[in-house]
Amino acid sequence: MNKIFEIPLYAYERSPDQDAPAPVRHPVVVIGAGPIGLAAAIDLAQDDVPVVVLDDNDKVSFGSRAICFAKRPLEILDRLGCGHEMVEKGVKWDVGKVFFDTRKVFEFNLLPEDGHEFPAFINLQQYYFEEYLVNRVRQLQDAGKPIEIRGQNRVEAIGTHDDHVKLEVATPEDSYTLEADWLIACDGAGSPTRRMLGLDFVGRVFEDNFLIADVVMEADFPTERWFWFDPPFNRGQSALLHKQPDGVWRIDLQLGWDIDKEEEKKPENVIPRLKAMLGEDVEFELEWVSIYTFQCRRMEKFRHGRVIFAGDAAHQVSPFGARGANSGVQDTDNLVWKLKLVIEGKAPETLLESYDTERIHGADENILNSTRSTDFITPKSEMSRVLRDAVLDLAEEHDFARPLVNSGRLSVPCTYDGSPLNTADALENGPARTRPGAPCPDAPLVDGFLLPKLAGKFTLLTIDADAPDHFEESGIEVTRLALSVKDDKSLALKQRYLGMAPSAVYLVRPDQHVAARRESWNENIFRTAVRRATGQE
Repeated sequence: MNKIFEIPLYAYERSPDQDAPAPVRHPVVVIGAGPIGLAAAIDLAQDDVPVVVLDDNDKVSFGSRAICFAKRPLEILDRLGCGHEMVEKGVKWDVGKVFFDTRKVFEFNLLPEDGHEFPAFINLQQYYFEEYLVNRVRQLQDAGKPIEIRGQNRVEAIGTHDDHVKLEVATPEDSYTLEADWLIACDGAGSPTRRMLGLDFVGRVFEDNFLIADVVMEADFPTERWFWFDPPFNRGQSALLHKQPDGVWRIDLQLGWDIDKEEEKKPENVIPRLKAMLGEDVEFELEWVSIYTFQCRRMEKFRHGRVIFAGDAAHQVSPFGARGANSGVQDTDNLVWKLKLVIEGKAPETLLESYDTERIHGADENILNSTRSTDFITPKSEMSRVLRDAVLDLAEEHDFARPLVNSGRLSVPCTYDGSPLNTADALENGPARTRPGAPCPDAPLVDGFLLPKLAGKFTLLTIDADAPDHFEESGIEVTRLALSVKDDKSLALKQRYLGMAPSAVYLVRPDQHVAARRESWNENIFRTAVRRATGQE
């Protein structure tokens, strides 16, 4: 077993808060030192917002858990200081193959265009992800940034008030009380915070179970995502194969609904299943085994006064499609810049309602795609199975049938169409992919890539258009990034941001989503767009 599971990364230390005569109040407290909680805390601390992270554990999560990380979250994590580290360690891939029985029916490429700094996907065990995030926290602490992780600090009670949240925290030594102006709950699918506040999920639990096995072995499978429908080694069910670093392979095997989970996890039952798939002569070692049930559910609201939920604490989807951790990172990316403006008094508290609006839209999109994937992978009637198998047969020979095959529509970033923060699109013939609400796609520039230049601030992106280099509106600073298609040898900038328009001016939010765009600079319109994007209109 990997020794990383045994190493305390943020061991318990007594905090001065435990000896204070009255509860100490912090601007932000995050519950949960998993990937989503740490991402939120790092984002806050980088902008000098003091934050304390509480977790009842002191180590990385046991097992590889989430392993597939998409391009958009990697771009966000680059801004947080560990995107490149993850890519260097991870297994990069963009090709997936779908099999029916023993036949390959088709394959797909998730990033068929050039001009992006990050790959379509990497595979990387969650414990490495968490370790890199903790290392980043230590770097920020060494630089004097206001961030703290308290291991073995378990929140046992929460009291909500109009202007703060009160927390009762248990430690190995004693219990103490602290307060937070704002509480971000990132404590996972079984969220104790959600339970303590009497909140619940709405949605659907699917009647099926899947075995996850992380297997250490030497194998010559290519670095691709392989998915089987009705393979000979798991008849009537499905299977998935992914490569991870360190010679670890992820295998998912559909088991059906009426099973004894504890019995199925025993090595004497897992190993024969794996031998049937890999061959009797293949030598392997089990690193981690788990069983999961498909769930597509979310909270009705993610914000409850001064308590805000993110990641699995707010929503759950099936693992096929890699939407769990990826969507959680996008939650924090959406939330933190808004919370910072509210804390600084530069935006009204109502701006946080747009977190609910936009990320519930994202969660619903993920749940819809995840539900469709699950229904295709696990048909619930004989007629549904006949139809699915016919689609798979057709896909082997006919292009039109391939989009109908759904082995898990893979995670893509959400476009916030209809968001109250958007200004109506005014770029005639502009590309649909960069309309207001959309995340900015990357593009190669003379001196690097576009997205790092748009990170963490309001930016006025101009392409062959005049505009002021800097302006301020209602306390919000906006800095210009001036580009020209004359330097765009790849034509990526023109294709992704101009389309048929001769020029463009974009207002880009700190999370790199488009707030407004038009062909030329108009001071009144863009000032209004800034106020609207910060909840002041």
